[in-house]
Order: sequence, then C-alpha cells, then structure tokens
Amino acid sequence: LKVLDSLVERGNTVIVIEHNLDVIKTADHIIDLGPEGGAGGGSLLYYGTPEDMISVNTGFTGEYLNHELNKK
Repeated sequence: LKVLDSLVERGNTVIVIEHNLDVIKTADHIIDLGPEGGAGGGSLLYYGTPEDMISVNTGFTGEYLNHELNKK
C-alpha cells in the first residue's frame, strides 16, 4: 500500500484490480462489477467511496466491506 500511496502523492492516477479488503477500504473510489465472475458478471454494481458503499445493498464486496469497516 505504501508504493500505491507514494504514486498518488506524486500526482499519478492509480487503477488497481483487487479483491483484498485492506486495499479496497483505502481506495478513493471503488468500481464494483458483478454480481458473479465470468458469464454471471459484468454489471456495474457500484461506483463511489468505500464509506458510501456500505450504505448501498449491492454485491458481495459491499457486504464484506461493511463488516471490515465496522470491526470492533
């Protein structure tokens, strides 16, 4: 994550395709495609911030991200 942060700090746009919640929760914006992979996917489920994603009930990513951001 430090490498990605350093690229952004230098003014670069960074696009990452990732399923790791540690990466997803630090993103400025999320583009979530699905709901499944392959033939069951390809639909735009969500675009926006990680914080706003948890208030929208779409896709598996939002469900897992909600749990990750609300850990106690």
